[in-house]
Amino acid sequence: MSRMGELAAVLEELKRCGEILIGVSESLTELFSGNREEETQSEERPAETAAVKKPPGEKPLTLESVRMVLAEKSRSGHTAEVRTLLQKHGADKLSEIDPAEYPALLAEVEAL
Repeated sequence: MSRMGELAAVLEELKRCGEILIGVSESLTELFSGNREEETQSEERPAETAAVKKPPGEKPLTLESVRMVLAEKSRSGHTAEVRTLLQKHGADKLSEIDPAEYPALLAEVEAL
């Protein structure tokens, strides 16, 4: 692999790591900003970062990857619409949504 190819690969990996860190920081912020009852409920739920099963060849959706997309839409001025979509899927926050709902939620968010 050429030096430029190696550099491009390293930069992509760095970008992916940064996006994951943003997702983790948002998860921690959400965790510590909620009340004690919400914290107890989230501890009793199965791992929220578990991947949703998708057809072979496609990357599975994780809580962090969906959160990243929603955060970007929110930052671009669609906060109210994102909140409405979360409520449409039966939750006030992303961590309460069933991972099976992620593909439908993302499709609706992309339409914004």
